[in-house]
Amino acid sequence: MSGFTSLPEYAELQCASNFSFLRGASHPEQLVARAAELGYAALAITDECSVAGVVRAHEEAKRHKLPLIIGSQFSVQHKAAERLWLVVLATDRDGYGNLCELITLGRQRADKGSYLLTRSDFDAPPAALTHLQGLPGCIVLLAPAYGIDASVLNEQLAWLRTTFGTRARVALNLLHRGHDEQHQRTVLDCAAAQGLRVAAVGDVCMHLRSRKRLQDVLTAIRIGRAVADCGRALFMNAEQHLRSRLRLANMYPADALAETLAIAQQCTFSLDQLRYEYPDELVPAGHTPASYLREQTWMGAH
Repeated sequence: MSGFTSLPEYAELQCASNFSFLRGASHPEQLVARAAELGYAALAITDECSVAGVVRAHEEAKRHKLPLIIGSQFSVQHKAAERLWLVVLATDRDGYGNLCELITLGRQRADKGSYLLTRSDFDAPPAALTHLQGLPGCIVLLAPAYGIDASVLNEQLAWLRTTFGTRARVALNLLHRGHDEQHQRTVLDCAAAQGLRVAAVGDVCMHLRSRKRLQDVLTAIRIGRAVADCGRALFMNAEQHLRSRLRLANMYPADALAETLAIAQQCTFSLDQLRYEYPDELVPAGHTPASYLREQTWMGAH
């Protein structure tokens, strides 16, 4: 057990809602309400290649006075058999815009319901999107694959540091699996070797552990099998829920928990900062948006 005299402050930085279709088993509102009940300092909603769940989460977070972090998570292709899992958190309005453009880029390349992003989209994006290089205005966490080899992780973290600089972090995800100690040691050692800070994450998909059965059903639907035939495609246990701070204190290094707060404090963007901005170039001189729309509507009616 970790030595602590009081419950640590904690912000969950990796959390998918049911807007991550057939992956998340809880509504955004449920996740926010549960995070507030547990006394979290902040909650990030990071649906996969999407920000669809953040509007509902935003309204609920205002009711609970819980700071909400806007983000997304991505499976990024590199080599044929290697993928990176990145969690991207918007720190300001420009970062939110860059995040949305990245999502659009990935979605436009694939069939509906899928997306495609590669390393080069982050370190050398297409000519028309050079402003996305390094994703300014965003903190980027690399979530290492469970049981990853240290040599592979060192190469990935070197790329992470080079691409995102001081905004790069390493995510430590401990889910009470058989090799958690080895995984933690590998992540901490490689992060130290690359000069990167480590933040605790929960890779959350449920607000309560009782949602595990629903999560299993969603997985079965997604892969097209009966639940009994899903095997290791199902979660090993129900740990991917919003856990109590006492449990987190007993599992994670204190520095990794503290880093979640440092990141949350940098993520000051709120959806309240957005206002609808009608494109000026579409409205001729002498018209307001409403009068021009009225004129065009009557023309179309004739």
